[in-house]
Amino acid sequence: MTNTKEAVVSFAIISKVREKLMSLNTKFDELLDFPCLLNFKVIGNTDPKLEDNIVAVAQKHVPGNYAPSSRKSSKGTYNSVSIKIKVQDKDQIEGLYVAFGAIPGVVRVL
Repeated sequence: MTNTKEAVVSFAIISKVREKLMSLNTKFDELLDFPCLLNFKVIGNTDPKLEDNIVAVAQKHVPGNYAPSSRKSSKGTYNSVSIKIKVQDKDQIEGLYVAFGAIPGVVRVL
C-alpha cells in the first residue's frame, strides 16, 4: 500500500514540475550563447544537508565536479548556496530552476 501512495505522490510531483516548466516561457535562448557557465544561487532555510541536496540535483541534471560556496544570513535563518553549472540549452536551465526549487526548505532560486 505504501508503494502505491509513493507512486501517486511521485506522479503528482512530476505533473506539477512538468506544468511549471511549460509555464516558464523564458527567453534564455535569445539572451545566452550555449553552452555557457551559469551561476545559480539557491536560498533555503538553514539545513546542514542543503548544499549536498543542491549538488545532488546538479549532478542528476548535469553530471560534473561541483564546488559550491555557501553563506549564512546575518541572523543564521537562511543559507545561500552558489553553484556554477555549464548548461547546454534553455530547457536545461529551466529544469534546474524547477528542480532546485523543489528541494525541501528552499525558498528562492536566483
